[in-house]
Amino acid sequence: MANDLFIVIVGCGRLGSHLANQLSRAGHSVVVVDTDERAFGNLSPEYSGFRMEGDATEIAVLKQAKVGKADLLIATTRDDNVNLMVAQVAKTEFGIQRVLARVFEPQREAVYQRLGVETVCPTAVAAELFLKSIAKEGPA
Repeated sequence: MANDLFIVIVGCGRLGSHLANQLSRAGHSVVVVDTDERAFGNLSPEYSGFRMEGDATEIAVLKQAKVGKADLLIATTRDDNVNLMVAQVAKTEFGIQRVLARVFEPQREAVYQRLGVETVCPTAVAAELFLKSIAKEGPA
């Protein structure tokens, strides 16, 4: 990953805050957007980025977060539909080249990928790890 990236993270739950903390610590400029101001309590005291309360499905909120200047947008909310919508708007309306999104439903990954959105599916990742572990152990 190149140094000094400007990254917008939508969702400040466990995943979003963890990414924000790590990316901030690595020296990147980070803006975290969440609808619930209390979510920012998940950020570490060392987090040096910006916090923005607002609904990232609204264009005005994305503009205020300066999404148009972002090198990367990561959508990490708990809602696949919100993540897809934000990711799609970031690509089509703001021209963000690199957009990543968390998607819980493995069947939806194809939709994201057709739109040029990179995905991480915790369900698929966990299943793959379990299957590898089972294969290593072999029959009892």
